[in-house]
Amino acid sequence: MKRTTISLIAVTTALAAVTGFASLTAPDGEGAPAAEAPVRLPVERSSLLCPAPSNSDLAETQYTSFTPAAKSGAGQGSVDEGTDEDSAELRLSAAALADKDKAKDEKAKDEKGKDEDDAKKPASDKPFLALKEPGKPVSAEESGGQAPALVGTATGSLAPGWTTQQTTMVSAGSGRGLLGVSCTAPDTDFWFPGASLADKRQDYVHLTNPDEATAVVDVELYGKDGVLKSTVAEGIPVPGGAGLPVLLSTLTGDPAEDVTVHVTTRTGRVGAVVRSVEENTGSDWLTASADPSGTTVLPGIPADATSVQLVAFAPGDDDAELKLQLAGATGTITPAGHETLHVKSGMTASVDLKDVTRGEAGSLILSPAEGGTATPVVAALRVTRGKGDEKEIAFLPAAAPVGERATVADNRAKGTRLSLTAAGKDAKVKVTASAGTEGGTPVVKEYTVKAGTTTAVPAPVPAGLKGSYALTVETVSGGPVHASRMLEIPEDGIPMFTVQTLPDDRGTVAVPEAEQDLSVLDD
Repeated sequence: MKRTTISLIAVTTALAAVTGFASLTAPDGEGAPAAEAPVRLPVERSSLLCPAPSNSDLAETQYTSFTPAAKSGAGQGSVDEGTDEDSAELRLSAAALADKDKAKDEKAKDEKGKDEDDAKKPASDKPFLALKEPGKPVSAEESGGQAPALVGTATGSLAPGWTTQQTTMVSAGSGRGLLGVSCTAPDTDFWFPGASLADKRQDYVHLTNPDEATAVVDVELYGKDGVLKSTVAEGIPVPGGAGLPVLLSTLTGDPAEDVTVHVTTRTGRVGAVVRSVEENTGSDWLTASADPSGTTVLPGIPADATSVQLVAFAPGDDDAELKLQLAGATGTITPAGHETLHVKSGMTASVDLKDVTRGEAGSLILSPAEGGTATPVVAALRVTRGKGDEKEIAFLPAAAPVGERATVADNRAKGTRLSLTAAGKDAKVKVTASAGTEGGTPVVKEYTVKAGTTTAVPAPVPAGLKGSYALTVETVSGGPVHASRMLEIPEDGIPMFTVQTLPDDRGTVAVPEAEQDLSVLDD
């Protein structure tokens, strides 16, 4: 079978060489030209997965979808129009659609005079949210605790940099808080330092499978003494097109206070994110930490944070000796009494940094201690704002750099702050505030960020804004920049907030130059 396949490939290659590629043959006496560097081209397809937002009947969720414009005039916000072949749609997961169709059929049977054709029409005909063109965000809302997971796909000009923000307000009761998450791309490996199995916490890892085949997932839990024993965390099946929330405390009997969660797939791929509810304090989403690295940046600790807890984990074979630094508005300092943190291999380490910012927004930088080696780690912060019964929490994972471009959607006219951190070298970035979902003119601003500092500013707002809008950050020059966006929506005296990091949107991909090699035809 293999020989037949190889023969067919060889014949096809030979015919192509004779009929179409003769002009690629190098002149006599000259070698083949040197291959050029890969060209970066826009991606043609993107996928996003949004978890089920809440189980509270009081939940109010807004979804905002956006693709940055491929071309923009300086402050004019001109965009490339999408074509009929381009699309960016969020739809109910296949399992949710099946449940909705079943409920519709049952309702039709109970209602006399119901039109049979309408009853047979599938609920999947219309997307939940569809983006029409780059540069202009769209939004949709959902109420209650029955909203399912969403699966999204973007193609053509709407694919590069496509992002969707899911923001949920729960005003009271269990899960009270502002929960925000940038819907995630499917993957096979996720690290979540900062989860908990304590009695006061209810942490669920939400697994969403975008494909038709069942995905098989392993969930490993690591406490301060290493891996936590479990008999049910391996080989968890996630049906095709379904979202599955898994309560972490059901996977082990150990009530560990600080836990690192490692999600991997044996087969298939999933979107994964942790929803944390803390009794009498608040709730939010904990997204995956950036890939393990010797130096990590956690950007955008609010100036008025009343408590900051760092959780770190070393997934390799070596311990990590980390130096802790806080990059503020004017420079980098070492938190008093917390100069270093020792993280043992395979064990979760945590430290309470209290009100480390002391009234000045900043970012935490973890790097190898003097004389130490660059041992890769993952990390996250649990940040608290407010006091007493008027507290709220959010999570800030280690972030990948902005890179060429990064975007976050669902920004509001009030309560949106942007943090930009240059850990190593000075940098200049361009920030574009898009048009609003209901109107407004884009605004562009540039910021220079000095090495070892954090620039925290109110986010630029589109002129004449109506609705919500997107922020796009682009690196213009200098070293790497790490960024985050804080969204605050106060409720009954509680400073409800959520923080999202802005990693590179991977809107382009390196495409190497290909050339014909006729040597494969030689015997």
